[in-house]
Amino acid sequence: MSALVEARDIHLSFGPTPALRGATFAANSGEIVAVMGPSGSGKSTLLHCLAGILTATSGEVTFAGRRIDSLGEGERSALRRDRFGFVFQFGQLVPELTAEENVALPLLLAGTRRADALTRARLWFDRLDLQDLQRRRSGELSGGEQQRVALARGLVTEPEVLFADEPTGALDSLTGERVMNLLSSAARAHGTTVVLVTHEPRVAAYADREVMVRDGRVTSPALLVGAP
Repeated sequence: MSALVEARDIHLSFGPTPALRGATFAANSGEIVAVMGPSGSGKSTLLHCLAGILTATSGEVTFAGRRIDSLGEGERSALRRDRFGFVFQFGQLVPELTAEENVALPLLLAGTRRADALTRARLWFDRLDLQDLQRRRSGELSGGEQQRVALARGLVTEPEVLFADEPTGALDSLTGERVMNLLSSAARAHGTTVVLVTHEPRVAAYADREVMVRDGRVTSPALLVGAP
């Protein structure tokens, strides 16, 4: 069995500063992989390359057997919209929208009718313990509530891969554990592959496997192709 998402020997520099120096990584379908490493190690840059947000200067990035590093920006944008989901450290909700509109946003961008998008979005409020918060805006939500809304937005399209970059970094430990419990259970229920960037061992403990990034390289086992 081939990996669902994979990077092979990728390099990327920002000006004269190398961020990735031959990083290699793979995640199988339905697997939760924690990408760990100190600040500045390149772990978030690796995630952005896997998601097609950044393009490596050399090496290959593939999704479902197809190279995405050689796609045009329009094709990568469509891939991120239709087959990937995202959760970032500070949620990045649109403040002008209600919680349910924030969750529905990926569906609306994909052309789903507004009524249908909102109906699908509302299903996630019960699943993630967000009852009665649909009409609130981000400024009316706690940090944990905002991050659960962001998680719902990342999962509402039922993506094949969820990219989560420090999803609990702005939360206290108890709220962070609640968010991770919900993230991992929802991902497993839908068979979603999760690439989870974190520097916290308690967050990485929710993953099936951990890899370590140091100085732009994956320094612990990166491949587990064919594992159950």
